[in-house]
Amino acid sequence: MTELPSADSVGDLIRQRRTNLRMDPDGAIDEALIASLCEAAVWAPNHKLTEPWRFAVIRGSARRRLGEAAARGLMDRGVTDPARLEKTRHKYERAPVILVVGCAANEDPARRLEDRDAVAAGIQNLLLTATAAGLASYWGTGIAADLAEVNQLCGFEPDTAIVGINYIGVPTGEAPVPGRSAPVVNWVDS
Repeated sequence: MTELPSADSVGDLIRQRRTNLRMDPDGAIDEALIASLCEAAVWAPNHKLTEPWRFAVIRGSARRRLGEAAARGLMDRGVTDPARLEKTRHKYERAPVILVVGCAANEDPARRLEDRDAVAAGIQNLLLTATAAGLASYWGTGIAADLAEVNQLCGFEPDTAIVGINYIGVPTGEAPVPGRSAPVVNWVDS
């Protein structure tokens, strides 16, 4: 039997995992490593084993296409600030890999919520695995998550809900570890 990591080492990994956009935008990430991140995601709890996760790996010039789609989405919603539009066009080029994670549609509202929760848990698995592999990561959403053009770019079905647009790359610097408040826990014994 494989020895399980101690609770302390798992807790350390969780505390090490933090948002970090300090990464080399041109640093290559091995395809096998990206595949292992996706595999880690599918091991998240998934009620009824519906396997709702969908993945798209956006690299190279496709990152710019993602940014252009997001900028068009902003313009369609009335945003005219040139600086904001330009930042949106280029923001996905800050990482060598943008790993978009979507949730397959389901007509049942309860199942739809459970599936989205499973995909979110899968993203946490993915990000923890990236941290364990020494990668920097950032979980984002924003306007691009709501655009039909982005679903099409990703090769997703039109009704797929994008849950995370994850920046993945080789870190170029350390991100500060933010503090966290103590959890609020209600103990109910009877």
